Amino acid sequence: MGKTEVRGELPGATQTSIRRCRCVELRVKRRFVRHKLARRGKMTEGMTQVGCQVELRTTVLLIRLFMKKFAVLLLAILLGAPLLLAQEDTVVEEIICRINNSIITRADLRRAREQLLSEMHQNEPNATALEEKDREKDLLRDLIDQQLLLQKGEELGINVDTEVVKRLDDLRKQMHAESMEDLEKAAQAQGVSFEEFKQNMKNNLITQRVIAQEVGGHISVTQQEIQQEYDQHKAELERPEQVRLSEILISTQTAAPVKTEKGKEVLPAAPSPETVAKAQAKANQVCALLQKGGNFDDLAKQYSDGPTASAGGDLEYFKRGTLSKELEQQVFAMKTGEYTQPVRTNQGFVILKVTEHTAAGVPPLKDVEGRVQEQIYMTKMQPALREYLTKLREDAYIDVKPPNIDSGASPNETKPVYTTAASDNNSSKPKKKKKLGLF
Repeated sequence: MGKTEVRGELPGATQTSIRRCRCVELRVKRRFVRHKLARRGKMTEGMTQVGCQVELRTTVLLIRLFMKKFAVLLLAILLGAPLLLAQEDTVVEEIICRINNSIITRADLRRAREQLLSEMHQNEPNATALEEKDREKDLLRDLIDQQLLLQKGEELGINVDTEVVKRLDDLRKQMHAESMEDLEKAAQAQGVSFEEFKQNMKNNLITQRVIAQEVGGHISVTQQEIQQEYDQHKAELERPEQVRLSEILISTQTAAPVKTEKGKEVLPAAPSPETVAKAQAKANQVCALLQKGGNFDDLAKQYSDGPTASAGGDLEYFKRGTLSKELEQQVFAMKTGEYTQPVRTNQGFVILKVTEHTAAGVPPLKDVEGRVQEQIYMTKMQPALREYLTKLREDAYIDVKPPNIDSGASPNETKPVYTTAASDNNSSKPKKKKKLGLF
């Protein structure tokens, strides 16, 4: 968690009091021992009553002296106990950046770094240490970007709660969970904080909405730009024969796939004959609805158990050699708009629809106009988004603790101003315990 201090030792004053208490107790015990030895070795039968009384009085005074000092020291210990408990409960987290009323801690930066490295190791296994370091330099910039976009989303009144619930429900279906509670348990079993997962999903949706509304809505792509882009990149657009498929999957699995020690997903035990028969009957029922004119996308959203259900079953493009021979022979022989009968697979029964079937070669512009337009749009989006985020920085109060650096900083940002008077006023006030350590 970054720079975290958990203090579990007694305060210095309390430790000194305990040491003194032990010294007093040791001195009293020594006096008692010497006094008893003197009584045994030197006291005679003729000792007077007055001598005995003096001895007794000395012993009583020593005991009283010890008890008084012990009482004072015990009080000091008791008074120090709340301080000890308070210190044990105090976790100091280092703040490395303030953005208006939001903060970024060193723990936030550490988690972002861990996530970046995890994604790079998964998607770019051959990435060098130099490439990792180069990507890390923008981590703080990206965290500041997110906070600025979230604050803008709040200012615009953007609410994505309904979308979060919908996406979580789609995820629940993909995980074959009966309820949200089961989904939460499944997440916890994999070491994932469900609340943190939901919050990250909400933050991503808000930032996407702000970008689309405040930046994307002001980007335009002309037909001339599309034609020019198409003419310049025809060689890159050349493609082999391929089909675009959509699916309706009726699963025979009653539990989600499990991961082996090597991280590979495997299906659980084979389903029972009753489960298979029930799934086949449901697949035949869906196929009958299609034959009656039912909309494939709507039926996929309603009946499919696959991860693509929310997208109408869209599976994107497949080239020859990427499907099993049985499926390849069927779908490449079909025309656009046709669908298969239910096909038995390891996951269950699947109905496949050919939504596009393109021949090999350079496709005509009308077939790829959407792709070309999106490419131009994204090319314009990056500089426009950076310009927008720079403006948000200039309108915000941002304070970054050295030696941390915001690689997206603007020279026109509002910087904090610390005065001597403010320092004197702060030093004269009693300090309060805070959960977050200020810089």
